[in-house]
Amino acid sequence: FKAPSTDHPALYRDLLRTNRVHWIAEEPPAELVRDKMMECHFRCRHQMALVPCVLTLNQDGSVWVTLVKPERALTPGQFAVFYKGDECLGSGKILRLGPSVFTWTQGKKREEATKKEELDKTEPAT
Repeated sequence: FKAPSTDHPALYRDLLRTNRVHWIAEEPPAELVRDKMMECHFRCRHQMALVPCVLTLNQDGSVWVTLVKPERALTPGQFAVFYKGDECLGSGKILRLGPSVFTWTQGKKREEATKKEELDKTEPAT
């Protein structure tokens, strides 16, 4: 897929899955084990600003990462690195990406159009 511009919504995602995370201090952090989810920060490129996220722990040690705001150009094969304050918690390779902002908004538009069609069918003609 080639996006028509560098800022096209198809380049933005807010959900990804990693392989089994390599945790540095704790395998995995106690909060993540206890609550099955944990707030922290994410980055996947060296100069990238830290992005708030929520990690959801999977049975196999992989995590789903839900970003607070969609990020541009996330790519399978990159490493997702997790931070709590200044501390690096660990990292995992990105395996899968959730739907792009473009796919998500297109789906919403289709859903709204379908609801409108259903409403039009049920409303009596005047």
